[in-house]
Amino acid sequence: MDVLNAVFRWLHILAGVLWIGMLYFFNWVNGPFAATLDGDAKKKVVPELMPRALFWFRWGAAWTWITGFVLLTIVFYHGGLMFDGGAGWTTAAVVMVVLTFAATFLYDFLHRSFGKDPKVFGTIAFVGTAIMLVLMVKVGGFSYRAFNIHLGAMFGSMMAFNVWYRIWPAQQKIIAAIKQGSAPDGALVALAGSRSKHNTYMSLPLFWAMINQHTVVFSGGNFGIPSEYSFVVLLAVILVGWHVIFQCYRKSTKVKGF
Repeated sequence: MDVLNAVFRWLHILAGVLWIGMLYFFNWVNGPFAATLDGDAKKKVVPELMPRALFWFRWGAAWTWITGFVLLTIVFYHGGLMFDGGAGWTTAAVVMVVLTFAATFLYDFLHRSFGKDPKVFGTIAFVGTAIMLVLMVKVGGFSYRAFNIHLGAMFGSMMAFNVWYRIWPAQQKIIAAIKQGSAPDGALVALAGSRSKHNTYMSLPLFWAMINQHTVVFSGGNFGIPSEYSFVVLLAVILVGWHVIFQCYRKSTKVKGF
């Protein structure tokens, strides 16, 4: 198990760097750059650049999710880190694990229903995340490390879903339209853009979840944080992470070519 732990961590980091690196490239480099291109330039550049970039992007996402799930199984489900004080698995805990991954489909439904206003949807997403964390702790009995990593698993699953089932299908049609010299479907452009932006905002809280064992200083007993409310720290991390990403978007519009 120790060998598998090391190997899959290595592969997980490789796939994750590939995936998120491409995600940041699309949002903070390629997006502002593409806005400077005229129709003829887009017709030449987009069909050559985007399929190459999206290949690494989508397979990086797939292998990040696969290796992450293997690590979750090795370290938490097999490694005994799910619960504190020797507590074991209960029906409620199993249900919460299932909900962690099933939440992807609720997220997709909510965005399709309430996603026109980013601020409204952002509020809904934050409240929904807070509810999930409370349920993980109060119903599922998850330990500090367990609810952190399962928040990461939830975000990571949503992000991988977006890549394969929303961004990639939309981009295939967008690229084909640009190659033919016609305007892409505005709804597809909006869908791919919004889901890519969602992934960018989820990425920084996901990193916090991934460094898991290095954040236990916030698990309770320090800085006046009671252990039973340590999930509030994670909610604060999400807000701080979202603000950092917002500032990166602002900066990306100010960086210019020579």
